[in-house]
Amino acid sequence: MEKELTRRIKIFAPQDASGKRIDLFLSGQNFDLSRSFIQKLIISHNILVDGKPVKPSYRIRGKEKIQIEVPPLEKSSLDPENIPLDIVYEDPDLLVVNKRAGMVVHPAAGNFSHTLVNALLFHCKDLSGINGVLRPGIVHRLDKNTSGLLVVAKNDFAHLGLAEQIKNRTLLREYIAIVWGHMPKEEGIITAPIGRARKDRKKMVVSRLKGRESITRFKVLEGFDLCDLLSIRLKTGRTHQIRVHLFSLNHPILGDPEYGGRQKWVKGVCDRHRPFAQKLLKLIERQALHAKKLGFVHPRTKEYKEFDSTLPEDIENVLKLLRR
Repeated sequence: MEKELTRRIKIFAPQDASGKRIDLFLSGQNFDLSRSFIQKLIISHNILVDGKPVKPSYRIRGKEKIQIEVPPLEKSSLDPENIPLDIVYEDPDLLVVNKRAGMVVHPAAGNFSHTLVNALLFHCKDLSGINGVLRPGIVHRLDKNTSGLLVVAKNDFAHLGLAEQIKNRTLLREYIAIVWGHMPKEEGIITAPIGRARKDRKKMVVSRLKGRESITRFKVLEGFDLCDLLSIRLKTGRTHQIRVHLFSLNHPILGDPEYGGRQKWVKGVCDRHRPFAQKLLKLIERQALHAKKLGFVHPRTKEYKEFDSTLPEDIENVLKLLRR
């Protein structure tokens, strides 16, 4: 049975590929294999060049015989769970979900059940396997307490097509956020690099030395006494990117417990405004951040699709109080 499931590919490297890294060369072939997955295959000696293992950095000389063995996918040990999903769109290749705040996207330490993936496994018979057994179908993520739209791939073809758009920064991701204070200008671009915090590895920080390029565009939609309502578009998708960037400008997202958006900010508010700030916090137990719009070119039909979502009740309640 395993021989039937193992996928074997043989290819001779053309002379015009000379000088290319092998992982980059193979990911450019029509094998439906991502570069990161190819690197894993190389490291596990599932890819041989002229019968010998190589490193992912190996550079093609031309005319080498390359053998690829794609082992059968490890069977997921995750349990499908009958959790209601707000599905905005679905077809044979993908689906778009409006995730509620409080739901973890995929299993990880401390969260192996009640995740979006558990719900998807109940809803779908097939999900793409590129990201492994703990993250089937997951192309991009939202933080646990960030609500809104994300796209899920049902097969590897769709996954690779969507991942390519993220890599090329053509996939539209637009968020709505309520931030404390007033932004320095009506619209702008934040380009501060982001990396993991040295003392707390679960948190991210702006780091000029070891941070990765991070680009966030913002526009002020509405201004209030204590807050601004922002529209935000991501060019890159680093962990906690929007939250970290706004915190770095001393305008944390209202309600954000990890990045200065709760009592830490309220303590600095003048006595006259502090009771109102506390009222706002009572209306929302998480960061006031919602992934409102999502747009991409469908990998199979090549048709551009764009989706919009309504703001969740807690963010709407905050806005109602601010607008009074």
